[in-house]
Amino acid sequence: MSNPITTTPLAELVGIEKQAFRDAMAHLGAAVHVITTDGAAGRAGFTASAVCSVTDSPPTLLVCLNRSASVYPVFHENQVLCVNTLSDRHEALSNLFGGKTPMEARFAAAEWVPMASGSPGLLGALTSFDCRVSQVTSVGSHDVLFCEVVDILSSDESHGLVYFDRRYHPLIRQKKPAQ
Repeated sequence: MSNPITTTPLAELVGIEKQAFRDAMAHLGAAVHVITTDGAAGRAGFTASAVCSVTDSPPTLLVCLNRSASVYPVFHENQVLCVNTLSDRHEALSNLFGGKTPMEARFAAAEWVPMASGSPGLLGALTSFDCRVSQVTSVGSHDVLFCEVVDILSSDESHGLVYFDRRYHPLIRQKKPAQ
C-alpha cells in the first residue's frame, strides 16, 4: 500500500505563520552581499544574504532572488552575475542596493571592475565570485539560482559584514598567528 503524496506545504499543515518564520530567520546571522549583473539586458544589482556554497567541484554558489524584484528580468536574461561579499565599510552600499535607489546611483556609489563574465566586481569587497547561472529552481516566491564560479577576486585587508537580528554587525578578522 502506498502513501498518498500531498502537495500542501508542510508549513501550512502545522500552522507556521509567515511573520513567525521571518522573526526566527532574523536569528540567523549571514554575510551581506551585493549581487550584480551586466549584459544584453543591462546592468543591475541588489543586496542579498541568501547566498551559500553548494560544492567546490565545480565551484558553485546558490543565490535566492525574488521573482517580483524589479531587477529580476535583468538577471533572468543576462544569466551571469557577481556575488560581491561586503566588508564592514560597505553598510551604506548595502542599503543603497537594498532599497529603491535608482540603478545608476547605486553603481556610482562605489568603484567597480568588469569581471570575466562582464558582471561588475566591487573593488574592496572581501571576495567577488564571478558566475554564470547554470540552473534555476523555483521555490515559492523566489528563484534559486545555481551559479558556477568562473573567476574570483579577493581582498584580505578588510573585516566582514554580517546581518543579524535585523541589524548590521562588523565581523572582525582575527590576526594570523606568527609563523
